Amino acid sequence: MAKDKSVFTCNECGGTSPKWLGKCPSCAAWNTLVESVAAPDNGVRNRFASLAGTAQVAVLADIEASDVDRTPTGHSELDRVLGGGIVQGGVVLIGGDPGIGKSTLLLQALDSLQRAGKKTLYVTGEESGAQVALRSRRLGLDGSQVSVLAEIQLEKILGALGSQQPDVAVIDSIQTVYSDQLSSAPGSVAQVRECAAHLTRAAKSAGVCIVLVGHVTKEGALAGPRVLEHMVDTVLYFEGDTHSQFRLVRAIKNRFGAVNEIGVFAMTEKGLKGVSNPSAIFLSQHAEPVPGSCVMVTLEGTRPLLVEIQALVDSGGPSPRRLSVGLDRDRLAMLLAVLHRHAGVACMDQDVFINAVGGVRIGEPAADLAVMLAISSSLRGKPLPKGFIAFGEVGLAGEVRPAPRGQERLREAAKLGFTQAIVPKANAPKKPMDGMAVHAVERVEEALEIFRTLA
Repeated sequence: MAKDKSVFTCNECGGTSPKWLGKCPSCAAWNTLVESVAAPDNGVRNRFASLAGTAQVAVLADIEASDVDRTPTGHSELDRVLGGGIVQGGVVLIGGDPGIGKSTLLLQALDSLQRAGKKTLYVTGEESGAQVALRSRRLGLDGSQVSVLAEIQLEKILGALGSQQPDVAVIDSIQTVYSDQLSSAPGSVAQVRECAAHLTRAAKSAGVCIVLVGHVTKEGALAGPRVLEHMVDTVLYFEGDTHSQFRLVRAIKNRFGAVNEIGVFAMTEKGLKGVSNPSAIFLSQHAEPVPGSCVMVTLEGTRPLLVEIQALVDSGGPSPRRLSVGLDRDRLAMLLAVLHRHAGVACMDQDVFINAVGGVRIGEPAADLAVMLAISSSLRGKPLPKGFIAFGEVGLAGEVRPAPRGQERLREAAKLGFTQAIVPKANAPKKPMDGMAVHAVERVEEALEIFRTLA
């Protein structure tokens, strides 16, 4: 079969050119031509076939819906972010910084699946088979029967998937794979899009779960076209400092489970191990309470996590700084204005630094009350009592708004031995909690008054 010729298509008008040009010959737009493969003239095959199987028009109520069968990977934290395990025909994209542990975790998962009776295939485009075997021995995976293929040509990879017929396959990484149908280099937008589409189509038609490893840009986003994230079923991000032993895997998209779930891992000599009690790594290690520290309960997907919020308020110069790590800096400026207007706590001439301990990023507004109490504690030089937590959203009018699933947050805190809590009035339990005194507030000034009483 003759190889398809590549053409360049304009993203603006859809015009084509046999070679790349800086300016589209049809609409005169600049830098809009993207390489693609021309459809064959004989019409034998359709390169733009649907990623999923086609079907006749049907009424939604008449379509039979069944639960998706899941296969556990042998790693409970990975299963959590996947929604319970891998899915037949599912395509997973996982990205992260170099050296953070993507290949290590996937090799461990493949070994566990292989030992559970699943047929596995590890396609490596960045290492040789000997390097993968060396890592396997370093991780203690002695006698592993995972099949390994060192290849970057798409057509050969698809051939191996057809001949081996694995249940689970890992492509490490999608940026190294290229197709002979395109003349551009591996890692280009056209190559990544084309190869991902073919692999996704193969996964859906053969019922094999394919995991694509993706590179990230210096900003932390997945490299390549954004359509790559739209093609796949699940998108996972590997987060964490390479200098720390802890890693977070976060689900950004999941067609088979909840999003924003996180899995917490610790890097050991034998690879990545799941952390059963992740709240412990985000809490303080102080022997006694210190000023500027307040513990809050945040939600990551369905998991409540206790995180220590630290604040440092110090005398600043003519232009005081506002810095935050793990929290939104613009929201910090808003909370300082609310503190001044409604609680009489002035920080306009002070440097204010906020940090979420453990490298976790908190995006929900339920951290507002804990941030304000930590700032007040640091400014007054008085610590919050031992075993104290707080959570709640703060509005510009000074009201304290409820946080979702407040009862679960309180139960998690009580389980870890916390005895005092300031929460929004709407989140207060209807019955007293054993071992925990809950103070319900409606406004910021009420919360600060309780703090002064407890301190």
